[in-house]
Amino acid sequence: MVEELNPFKIAQEQLDSAAQIMDLDKQAHAILREPKRVLTVNIPVRMSSGETEVFTGFRVRYNDARGPAKGGIRFHPQENVDTVKALSAWMTWKCSLADIPFGGGKGGVICDTKKMDNRELEALSRGYARALGTDIGPEVDIPAPDVYTNPQIMAWILDEYMNITRKSQFGTITGKPVDLWGSEGRMDSTAMGGIFVMREAAKMLKLDPSTSTIAVQGFGNAGKFAYTLSKKIFGAKVVAISDSEGAIYDPDGLELEKLEAAKANHGTVQAYESKNAQKLTNKQLLELKVDILIPSAIENQIRGDNADKINTKLLLELANGPVTPEATDILFQKGVLDLPDFLVNSGGVIGSYFEWTQNITGYYWDTDRFYAELDKKITKSFYDTIAMQKTYADKGKKINTRMAAYIIAVDRVARAMKARGWY
Repeated sequence: MVEELNPFKIAQEQLDSAAQIMDLDKQAHAILREPKRVLTVNIPVRMSSGETEVFTGFRVRYNDARGPAKGGIRFHPQENVDTVKALSAWMTWKCSLADIPFGGGKGGVICDTKKMDNRELEALSRGYARALGTDIGPEVDIPAPDVYTNPQIMAWILDEYMNITRKSQFGTITGKPVDLWGSEGRMDSTAMGGIFVMREAAKMLKLDPSTSTIAVQGFGNAGKFAYTLSKKIFGAKVVAISDSEGAIYDPDGLELEKLEAAKANHGTVQAYESKNAQKLTNKQLLELKVDILIPSAIENQIRGDNADKINTKLLLELANGPVTPEATDILFQKGVLDLPDFLVNSGGVIGSYFEWTQNITGYYWDTDRFYAELDKKITKSFYDTIAMQKTYADKGKKINTRMAAYIIAVDRVARAMKARGWY
């Protein structure tokens, strides 16, 4: 049995490693090990049965030295405060690495959206917004969609916030419907950013994405877009993909229409049918021999007990926290180019920054400009990370890409805290 891993302990361990390598000031380190603010709320909701159920929710503001907190909201039955704290920490480093004027935050509610109807979801969303009140806002803390939340849920939360404040502040929420001044390009910006990183990493490894084999763990928003964009932009061959029920593998490549039909008609991609299709477990998908592996599901998928079985040249962490610290070390020793989550999936928050900027200024972009700006931002982050790794290598100290990205991000936040007089 695999030991349950605490994501916040992992986030702290990652920070501790970076702090030691970069010789971070002890006072700054102490501040950065813990969130600035943790809010727990209880939300009563009258269910369609007539019974009232109380849901527990969280909002964590990890650090706002560089700007208002930024981070998504998850609706998940296994949500807990340690996961939210970890995600808010990673969000802090993600915004800093991307060099955008946000700090890190995150939110979550313990609920099972699959067992709730639309009316109940709306009531829960509005109740969560009322519980947070003015603890969110365009200059305070800016939520967005995450696991099992979507633009419609963001619209309900925004509307409730506007009812509370009596202000039309569309920049309070990002990932909104375009009809409420959401940004064109935002919905697939997480995956699109990952694809831009994949392009640059492939150049470095001398891989041709058009002839490379790709496995994607996860068929949610990020995973599906990763599949679609890999095919659309590079003509890549995605040979395996999974959902919570399991995985499907076809050495000849998978077809999106058949995957979507299998999911819609049978509830799982494992119902996909083709001449050479094989059902796999999620574990087996991760261990396939492929050129590029893209974990796009949940935390702690590649650990110390399976990292030595990973058989890929390039690992793109599109999910949050899919690789544990122990696994990171093993992959580095194996020579796998493992690019960290807060670089690879930063396209989502960069896209949210663009949406927020448009909301604040009232000047809106088309999709072409959005993608061009996203490409510029995330490509710079990739090369900043590789350059930092080389800087340490030149000093005779080999560090992995995660530590290189951490050093950049932590240093920027620490310098902002120092300038503000926090230590």
